[in-house]
Amino acid sequence: MTNIGMADVFRISPMIILFLSSLIPITIKVIRGNNEQAPAATLFQGLGGLFASAILLATVYTLLGGGAQSTAFARAIVIDGITLWVGLIALMGAAGALLLMHDNPATNGDQFSELVFLTLSSALGMLLLVSAYDLLVVFIGLETMSLALYVMIGMSHEQKLSKESAFKYFVLGSFASALFLYGISFLFGTVQSTYIPDIIQQTANLIGTNRLFMIGIILVVLGFCFKISIAPFHAWTPDVYQGAPTPHSAFMATAVKAVSFAAFLRIISTKSLVGSESLFDFLQWLAVFTMIVGNVAALIQNNFKRMLAYSSISHSGYMLVGVITAGISDKTSFANSGVVFYLAAYSLMTLGAFAIICLMEKDENTSIQIDDMAGYAKRHPLMAFCLTLFMLSLAGVPPTVGFFGKFYLFSSAIGEGLIWLAVWGVLNSVISVYYYLRPIVVMYMKEGDAEEAALDFSATKTAILISAFFVLVLGIISGPLFALVEKAL
Repeated sequence: MTNIGMADVFRISPMIILFLSSLIPITIKVIRGNNEQAPAATLFQGLGGLFASAILLATVYTLLGGGAQSTAFARAIVIDGITLWVGLIALMGAAGALLLMHDNPATNGDQFSELVFLTLSSALGMLLLVSAYDLLVVFIGLETMSLALYVMIGMSHEQKLSKESAFKYFVLGSFASALFLYGISFLFGTVQSTYIPDIIQQTANLIGTNRLFMIGIILVVLGFCFKISIAPFHAWTPDVYQGAPTPHSAFMATAVKAVSFAAFLRIISTKSLVGSESLFDFLQWLAVFTMIVGNVAALIQNNFKRMLAYSSISHSGYMLVGVITAGISDKTSFANSGVVFYLAAYSLMTLGAFAIICLMEKDENTSIQIDDMAGYAKRHPLMAFCLTLFMLSLAGVPPTVGFFGKFYLFSSAIGEGLIWLAVWGVLNSVISVYYYLRPIVVMYMKEGDAEEAALDFSATKTAILISAFFVLVLGIISGPLFALVEKAL
């Protein structure tokens, strides 16, 4: 029996503060006789909890010095570079989503306190997932994150698509979790441990000789493929992103994707693909197939959210290239850094793009088409410029952060001899330019009466301006920032 001490509690203090902060809005609502307090106060409490958690996370990492030695709860939790950077990305995504929820007609109103509680609860699951060093803890983190999201999507004021999205997400998410848990059982049966380093230590010997171990690894990988929208396990993504309230779509496309990829990266990145040529080839073809499916499907979309959903699938393919590279690389920190840097870049530009959609949603039943953007640049030049910046960054146009994210990602692949994957990534990036330029062309070159909803969008516009600023600035200082990330990993 392992003794739990204050050192363990200190290591999970960012999660504890998130949990305690999540209780504040709903406790106040109960004290007020089930009456909502001012939405701005609820928003401030939620943002305060996320900010405090981020500060604590950075403090814990700094005081412990990071690394594999910074473990807690019998090595089930680790505080290392991946925990720090991806944890901060997740908390940033949650903060941006809260700003959007405060203004959006599908999420503000009588249940805003409950939404803040669920958002912080989901963020708690994300921190647990990104710091997990044991497969059972990974599963607990996944479920804590996902269960809150199922409820959040179903709580939308919109009565049809959101309920359908919540149900689809719940059913397919549960199926993915079952696959993942079944894979863990196979791995435990062969290795007698769910501790990730123990499994990795025996992977090279068992993956080519033990069929039960191979089945376990495959099921765990497939479980993650569902969560991170890898084709052909992506079918839920466009329907859920389109039907969910736009702030929740932004939350899923940024924070949820980031932590899911980080957990996948932690399992794959210690050369676990070296022992199995078939698994290695399988993941490579999945990456190529995902890039092609996402980009080709996005070409024919006119619904803005659905286009961004298929775009998200294609970016999952790009990031899977980085994960595969980390799985075979001797220079693991460079490959890991490429993935983490890209996750940060992708989160910023995607959050901003979804925030622009929020500006145009007059009520919970509004569906924004790309053609609806006609004339937007003339009426709202600053917001149109920000959307242009986000689209160009998603396409990988310099000097935006999206270009440098792809540069580092594909450079690591080329360095490991995966030139054909990098070529497919570049070709797909070229294809994506067409549908990313389409909203820009519609905004600037077509006459129309695109107008923002007559609502107070001050919080949403704050999120847009901050995202646009960092998309540009982080692209300019990408070199020092990447070096900082690599040093931590």
